[in-house]
Amino acid sequence: MTETEEPHGELALRTLAMPADVNVSGDIFGGWVLAQMDIAAGMAAGQRAQGRVATIAVDAMKFIRPVRVGDVLCIYTHIARVGTSSMGVAIEAWVLRDRIGAREKVTEAVFTFVAIDEEGKTRPVPVE
Repeated sequence: MTETEEPHGELALRTLAMPADVNVSGDIFGGWVLAQMDIAAGMAAGQRAQGRVATIAVDAMKFIRPVRVGDVLCIYTHIARVGTSSMGVAIEAWVLRDRIGAREKVTEAVFTFVAIDEEGKTRPVPVE
């Protein structure tokens, strides 16, 4: 990563890392970061699918740097691929250190979602 790298995608979620979310080392739990990414990606996928979606896979999760208490976690998403009933959402998580400091990429992944109907059965993703 270079100093000039910028986030890719649309800002989908911003939240503050709090003391209740730390592990024994004092860093924010990776699972908390993963949950925030799933929320942001689910909103993007649901908008593209025009309805309910379910997460079916997390591909290539890569933690780059820790998230610390007081960091603002910023999740960026973009639809990377769309199939008949599924889609891949590329996600980048960045932080603003201590709420106002340097911006750093902390993790990235591709989440796969499937469009589902009211009964939880797979349905086609509408054509744009």
